[in-house]
Amino acid sequence: MTGFLRFIIIIFLLCIPVKTFGQNTNNAVEPEFIIEAKRLLPGETITIDGKLDEPLWQRMTPIRNFRQQYPVEGAEPTEQTEIYVAYDDNYLYIGAVFFDSNPSGIIAYQKRRNQGIGTDDRFMWILDTFNSGRNAYFFEINPAGLKGDGLISVGQGVSVSKSWDGIWFAEVHRDSHGWSAEIKIPFRTLDFDPNQSGWGINFQRTVRRKNEEILWAGWRRNQGVFRPQNSGLLTGFRGMNQGIGLEVKPYVTATPTRRWLNGSATNSFDYDAGFDISYSVTPGVRTSLTVNTDFAEAEVDQRRVNLTRFPLVFPEQRDFFLEGSSVFNFAPASGITPFFSRRIGLVGGESVPIHFGARAIGRTSTANFGFYQIRTGNDTFDTEDFTVVRYSHNIFEESSIGVIYTRRATLGNDFFPVRHTMGYDLELNTSRFLGDKNLQFQAFFVWHNPDNALDESAFWDRTSRGIRLSFPNYPFFGHLSYREIGEAFNPAVGIATRVGFRRLQPTIGYTRVLEENTTIRSVSFELSHTYLTDIDFKPESVSTTLRPINIFFESGEQVWVNITRNYERLMFPFDILRDDSIIIPAGDYYSWALNMNVSSAGFRRVVAAFSYTYEGFWTGTRNGYSTSLTLRPYPGINLSGSWSRSVVDLAEGDFTTDLLRFQSNLDLTTTYSFTNITQYDTVSELLGFYNRIRWILTPGSDLFLVYTWNWLREEDRFRPLETQGSVKLSYTYRF
Repeated sequence: MTGFLRFIIIIFLLCIPVKTFGQNTNNAVEPEFIIEAKRLLPGETITIDGKLDEPLWQRMTPIRNFRQQYPVEGAEPTEQTEIYVAYDDNYLYIGAVFFDSNPSGIIAYQKRRNQGIGTDDRFMWILDTFNSGRNAYFFEINPAGLKGDGLISVGQGVSVSKSWDGIWFAEVHRDSHGWSAEIKIPFRTLDFDPNQSGWGINFQRTVRRKNEEILWAGWRRNQGVFRPQNSGLLTGFRGMNQGIGLEVKPYVTATPTRRWLNGSATNSFDYDAGFDISYSVTPGVRTSLTVNTDFAEAEVDQRRVNLTRFPLVFPEQRDFFLEGSSVFNFAPASGITPFFSRRIGLVGGESVPIHFGARAIGRTSTANFGFYQIRTGNDTFDTEDFTVVRYSHNIFEESSIGVIYTRRATLGNDFFPVRHTMGYDLELNTSRFLGDKNLQFQAFFVWHNPDNALDESAFWDRTSRGIRLSFPNYPFFGHLSYREIGEAFNPAVGIATRVGFRRLQPTIGYTRVLEENTTIRSVSFELSHTYLTDIDFKPESVSTTLRPINIFFESGEQVWVNITRNYERLMFPFDILRDDSIIIPAGDYYSWALNMNVSSAGFRRVVAAFSYTYEGFWTGTRNGYSTSLTLRPYPGINLSGSWSRSVVDLAEGDFTTDLLRFQSNLDLTTTYSFTNITQYDTVSELLGFYNRIRWILTPGSDLFLVYTWNWLREEDRFRPLETQGSVKLSYTYRF
């Protein structure tokens, strides 16, 4: 195919989505999904105790027009729900009554802040304060009073960043009629335009023992509470007060440490202090400054055994980078990461001090932007300056176009130039394709300059680019993506686990919900294909996966099976255990794989899951076993353990790997929690204990006590490596 013909085909494909997504359709909200918030009378107050017994609630007309999303789309809920919305100068109030014909069947196992509550009865709601249909605040509670929150961003798929911890208040009450809740959200917790005529809002209730999902607006299966474009409208606001927008959060830490080296132990004791200051320059733009940043409260990474040729990527755990991180999302469904925050302040898993950092997060009805300026370094690592800028602008009704820029400057090191990365992404989305279907198109392009003084790579070798078309609907769904990653692509503040390839990946599937079946909730089928070549179009990795069985039972249990045909071209010998003991020779490898998974319903007191894989593995075979067990003997107590084993039989030798993990969460109340994580794997032979106590003094103010202990297994015994304790106290002052 000539270059000119390829160009014409690409332009033709791009013109179709632009025309489709650019349609100027009517986005008006139906009257039944418009709420007018009731303003409190002068001198009127609400006591947040979960009991809706104040006169305000009695004189209001509640929202009752909920519909099922599951199991029967559009049906009347089996349990009645009532929602009230009110406000005064400083707070937004939500009152909710959840009637239940069997109050003893209400499930509420979780009590730890931001713990996932998919196991429980729950109430979720979103606030799209700029009514953009693309971003929203997310909140949830359960009948035990647990609070969770996060930030929603919409593109190809939905991202919910639960790292955002807003300051708000909620109490619940249970009685013979079911349960109820009163919620108070300070306006100064939210970014919004006071002149905005209305906010997007939506509500969802889960009756867990029935696996029943009930929504107010957007109750169709290809919609939902996580899609702000399908929400209702909240109106009636006037005279809200956000204060002067200043928030100060000082903190102090103390860290005793003992390390063992060459049979002798050394002790050290560090203490420090720092602070975060946030200021709302405008109602939609919040700036932050952090000085002497400490991450003592960050949870330990989950251990994994890597038998692949490519490095593992661990998620960010540090609050400073997690808060507002959704703004920095770039072409999120395309697998490209020009900005990865763990490249800042972490080198080889070792922490590098962050001396100071500035951050700005902005959201308006037409745009989102984010900014970081951070300096790191110590006696071991070079001082470095990092800059990250992200901007996206809304176009059409549900689409956006954006740019990201990163800069990394290593001071006093001539080998590394100032490294720049620039990326562009386009999101074209509509929820009205063929009337009521979702259709999404995504395109991106990323470039960076030479990585070091010896880098002589060409321009296109330092770029990545791709497109993706997605059809996420019921009963049919699917997507088609194509991407290219240059051979020298290595963004200085990003990550690329594999480079030098072109990849085409189509996926199609079908889901049928059996509304009249009392045993099976849904069955689905999926077929996906990956065709990955090198830059010269020579195949390197080719796989076809069929999921012929995926059954979700009415009781909550699930069973699914995958069958995969693989081809892998290994260009160079591969040290699979990274210790020179077993080397896989270069060559072409063909194989089949079978994967079977069974899991019980997540809301039970005893939850179990099992997975088995049998596959051709390089010159031999691999049997993979994975099992997990969770016990919930009492609300607030969650004990879980998992074990993964790979039994590998190769022409070059046999080996077995094991990974064990145990986690206990003891949450006595919704403000006091204890976490223990114990991990061990037979590849690194490291045994680690992690213990953390968190006491939420008030929303936004915390006391953390963290204790870790690590051992290395040597000749049938464990030798201590390091033990460390940390105490961190932080307190938030608002003005």
